[in-house]
Amino acid sequence: MKISDILSINSIYLDLKANNKRLLLQELSTKAANVAGMDERIFVDAIWERENLGSTGYGAGTAFPHARVEGLTRVIGVFARLAAPMDFNAVDRKPVDLIFMLVSPENSGADHLTALAMFSRFLKNEDVCAKLREAKSKEEVFAILNDN
Repeated sequence: MKISDILSINSIYLDLKANNKRLLLQELSTKAANVAGMDERIFVDAIWERENLGSTGYGAGTAFPHARVEGLTRVIGVFARLAAPMDFNAVDRKPVDLIFMLVSPENSGADHLTALAMFSRFLKNEDVCAKLREAKSKEEVFAILNDN
């Protein structure tokens, strides 16, 4: 599985503005639902249900909201860089500005875990995160993610 299998240039959002975590997750869920051609409420509910189990604020300014969605046929990723860091109740209590959202089919055991591991590797890599914060375009973000 490659990044380009689950994330497209059209699923990358730079300098996104959000007033709070709930609205951000709702907006990103809507964007993922649009890619899938499905009802956004299903995505919002799945992401929020997972978030209620524990924050997906990963640390070092990154978050990784993810969920399995009934009726989805493939793994979908969305990347957002926020215009201003926001409180995400991250494990290190630092504000978040880089978000990878991942939604997978309900029964996609191996694909879901593979995608989680791939995105997690990016979030742990300080150099990659620094490049993502400095990227000037969606195309540049896409290239950074596909080169690592």
